[in-house]
Amino acid sequence: MIGDDLCLFDSTLRDGSHAVRHQVRREWIVDYCRIIDDAGMDTVIVGHGNGLGASSIQIGLSQVPETEALELARQNLRKTRLGVFMLPGLGTIHDNLIPALECGVDVVCMACHCTEADTTRQHIEFVKSRNREAVGVLMSYHMATPEILIREARKMESYGADRLLIMDSAGASTPEMVRSVIGGLVQALKIPVGFHAHNNLGLAVANSLLALECGAVFLDGTVRGFGAGAGNCPLDQLTALLQKMNARNRLSLYPMLDAGDKVVTAMAGGEYGVSSVSVVSGMAGVFSGFAEQVRSAAKNFNIDPRDIFIELGRRKVVAGQEDIITDVAVHLAQQKRKDDTSYILESLL
Repeated sequence: MIGDDLCLFDSTLRDGSHAVRHQVRREWIVDYCRIIDDAGMDTVIVGHGNGLGASSIQIGLSQVPETEALELARQNLRKTRLGVFMLPGLGTIHDNLIPALECGVDVVCMACHCTEADTTRQHIEFVKSRNREAVGVLMSYHMATPEILIREARKMESYGADRLLIMDSAGASTPEMVRSVIGGLVQALKIPVGFHAHNNLGLAVANSLLALECGAVFLDGTVRGFGAGAGNCPLDQLTALLQKMNARNRLSLYPMLDAGDKVVTAMAGGEYGVSSVSVVSGMAGVFSGFAEQVRSAAKNFNIDPRDIFIELGRRKVVAGQEDIITDVAVHLAQQKRKDDTSYILESLL
């Protein structure tokens, strides 16, 4: 059962770094954080794809130094927590973790291979000594049995981890794997369990939803699924699905869609993933073939095309009723003018 305590970790500016060879630009960080801050995300994770201290010739040099990237994000996140990702051995407490915390980081995701939780002990304990949230992360979980995963997760819990995140690093999960592992961890641990999906088998959204149904209470993903390889669970599509299911949460879809349209598209150098109009079309239950006509009507009447799709869905319009698109656009334009006039009159009184 999906509860209203669901929260999302957004790794677009971390996992998405892989997709641009770690050449995330300053303006992308600023623009993305400003937009996504209104989406109801719990945490935005920023930095090199492999985390703190990973910028190198061997792995890939970041365009923006990590402390500068974190400072830019911190300045533009007013409602959302700032997080980082770290792999012991790439980053160190003195050189990377302490400077990151001094930049205002709220959450540290301390990651390791799924059988090596021991390597995270000193880092998790240090994060807790600084009164920040520590998330234990077990990567490539498909390479261990459920029993071993429970053993390693309990170690992280004993070190003081506030949450446990399971990463499907290779996108190798089947639904049965998710059901078995997440269900087992939820039963075995006292701390909240989360899931980070990759889309190699086209199951990122489905597996994330299944993880929630099995008791996970937080998910880690990216807008438009922008990330390494086949990409991650697209948080915008997931949020649209949850809204369609009437699942209660504090998420706001349009800022995610805006972040995808305005920033992820720029990062990708063109259209990437499923467009915002297509997401809303699916959520509203409206024929996808309307997309171009909806965009044209929206432009002609200065209306958000997503709002047109929502209204078409409310009216239960079907293929063959294309003429109604213009009627809806006119209606929304008139309503917008009425709302704007009411606002002006109220402000004068």
